[in-house]
Amino acid sequence: MKSHAKSRLRAAAAAAVTVALGCTALAAVPATASAAGEPIAVQYRTGASGASADQSEPWLKVRNTGSGSVQLSDVKVRYYFKGDAVGEAYRFACSWAVKGCGNITGTFGTLAHPTATADRYLEIGFTSGAGSLAPGADTGDMQLRFYRSNWQPLVQSDDYSFGAGATAYTDWTKVTAQLGGATVWGTAPEGNDPTDPTDPTDPTDPTDPGEDGPTLFDDFNYSGHTDPQIAAHGWSVRSNAGGPGVPGATWAPDKVTFATQSGNSVMNLETSTAGTGESTKQTEILTQSMKFRNGTYAARVKFNDAPKSGPDGDHLVQTFFTINDLKAPMADDYAEYDFEYLPNGGWGESGNILYTTSWETYRPDPWEAVNQHTESRQSYAGWHDLVVTIDDHAITYYIDGQLFGTHGAAYLPERGMSINFNQWLIDLAGQTSTTPRAYDQQVDYVLHVKDQVLTPAQVNAKVAALRAAGTTFQDTVPAG
Repeated sequence: MKSHAKSRLRAAAAAAVTVALGCTALAAVPATASAAGEPIAVQYRTGASGASADQSEPWLKVRNTGSGSVQLSDVKVRYYFKGDAVGEAYRFACSWAVKGCGNITGTFGTLAHPTATADRYLEIGFTSGAGSLAPGADTGDMQLRFYRSNWQPLVQSDDYSFGAGATAYTDWTKVTAQLGGATVWGTAPEGNDPTDPTDPTDPTDPTDPGEDGPTLFDDFNYSGHTDPQIAAHGWSVRSNAGGPGVPGATWAPDKVTFATQSGNSVMNLETSTAGTGESTKQTEILTQSMKFRNGTYAARVKFNDAPKSGPDGDHLVQTFFTINDLKAPMADDYAEYDFEYLPNGGWGESGNILYTTSWETYRPDPWEAVNQHTESRQSYAGWHDLVVTIDDHAITYYIDGQLFGTHGAAYLPERGMSINFNQWLIDLAGQTSTTPRAYDQQVDYVLHVKDQVLTPAQVNAKVAALRAAGTTFQDTVPAG
């Protein structure tokens, strides 16, 4: 989604790219198998017991120890480990699972407070296809593994959750589990206790939008891309040439349209191609001003897995992001914070994947990147509430009210940025047909509150209050 020319080769992003993904760690709740009132327990065994190995193999079972049914899609399990090198990238895989590997997700994260035995974690989640657990039932085997992206051996003897002697399943409190967002099993590494990821200065009431700080809000209530109010409200519909995307592609303002859906005005970005650069039309809208820095950014965005017409398969990128200009290769005042959804893969990925990425800087040639990202390999087709907050300590990403990733202070912005949405093609290798096809990305609203960290619930309350007051646009964020 970048409004500058670069083809993000994520598969090669091990070069100075921090893959530390993540949501802050789970709350420390001491647990044993017999502790009263715990609705679930987690059992562990290792499939690779050596002090070092080609890959770590945490095999897990989740067991329902309560009296009611447990929906597995509400369960998150975390395995904590020590990274082998600064900026090391890891990959998750499922070798076999009773519930089906396709129903199990694995994402990596970094701890807010690293310890001698843990600075990262692997979070295991479940899709709705995993179903539920009746009282007394368990998931059965989940034969999971993770490995360094360069396939070098990893050291696991210093990993918090690793147990060399656990060669048969046993209740294991060095992994943690959340049910519906509340920690119900295990003890996180010391100092990593974020059941409530909100900033301690946030208002007590999670639905209170807080005091009225300088705010940008746009409900995208426009008649079309030529509506003079778009420019008057500080937006630019892109028409100039350049990257990212397919060489020879153009940015088409007329493909940015507006319509009413369910009572709200919705912006639509259409990207189309017939398999050549010259036939490829991409779309982007961005603020003219780079006056946005710390605070809360939010948007409601509809991602689509399938084209609205024509054959599927293109390596498409659907985005919401903030960015400023790179003044020189590896300039340390560059900043960029992305939500990027790839419905058909790309950058070395074969299936749909969502990235959140915080950028410190990069060099386009030869390619070098300094960033941190979180990834989730699953479909995100449909409407989603996207929130990213930036304060003096971290960048935090939320999707649909759930903590998705927390990135470190090294990636905080040094100067202001623009706010952008775009949809573009990485290449033409995903679908080689010359049959015309077109893809849509939709945006319901965008919100920025300067210097205030709002929870997702507070964002929803603030948007509801603005709409209830009949506000379709507001910008009180000072320039500069």
